[in-house]
Amino acid sequence: MEYTTDRLSSKSASYAAGFDVVCLFVNDTADAETIQILSNGGVKMIANRCAGFDRVDTKAALAYGVSLARVPAYSPYAVAEFAISLLMGVNRKIARASSRVKMGNFSLDGGLMGTDIYGKTVGVMGTGKIGQILCRILTGFGVNLICFDVFEADAIKEMGGKYVTKEEIYTQSDILFLMMPLLPPTKHTINDSMLNQLKPGVILINSSRGGLVDTKSVLKGIHEGIISGYGADVYENESDYFFQDWSAKSVKDPTLVALLGENRVLLTAHQAFFTQEAVDGIVNTTIENVKLFKEGKTMYDHPNNFLPIRG
Repeated sequence: MEYTTDRLSSKSASYAAGFDVVCLFVNDTADAETIQILSNGGVKMIANRCAGFDRVDTKAALAYGVSLARVPAYSPYAVAEFAISLLMGVNRKIARASSRVKMGNFSLDGGLMGTDIYGKTVGVMGTGKIGQILCRILTGFGVNLICFDVFEADAIKEMGGKYVTKEEIYTQSDILFLMMPLLPPTKHTINDSMLNQLKPGVILINSSRGGLVDTKSVLKGIHEGIISGYGADVYENESDYFFQDWSAKSVKDPTLVALLGENRVLLTAHQAFFTQEAVDGIVNTTIENVKLFKEGKTMYDHPNNFLPIRG
């Protein structure tokens, strides 16, 4: 086993020549060109240490006979709990308040007022494992819970939640959580064309994937008073920056710069998963996936995901 700090791309894929398995994380890129290089070098399996394949060309993997595995669930509580943290941070301006106090400013002037969560209509788009846990947490706040998903879960109805249309969740939500996977139909769910459908003053929370929103549209919504606050643990073009220390360098992405400069935005660097329990789960499941693959047995992630074991 060898470890490298370089991210996987077509430029670094040749490093894996002679290895059977390559292990990726969320911001590595396994496009068709990269997978071709991996396959030519003898790689037979890509083991993702994350839940999604949105940066893996699954068709190319199938074409080159490279098996895929992922970690479908690693402490979904970690991400759900962090989403609540983002909401509280945005609503009660906790980061700004803490910075002011550390500078000796103990006044309550300057836009620190929040709102009660109790009694608000909260929308959750995406009610998979993480979304369901988030909904269960939200019921403790005494909210009116509405949800949208193409697959309706009985658990949501049992806890008092109600499924509505996409249009209804936009127009009714005081707080809107995006908990969906990033797929072609969900890309830029929040965009210019639907900003005016949102309930004025909505708080938007995204702890799933950056590509679920068009960030420029979110900033436009904030400046026009449609979105009162945005809490995110993800950014669409995060791969050049997240998981690296840029404190001594200048961020070149103008949209990211604008996001960081907006005091109604609370942005963290993809840390929602980062608990001891979740990391243990990621490591153990990934190792087990590789072990089963090497033994020619069914992987944890088969047959419920994309590719079977290579014959």
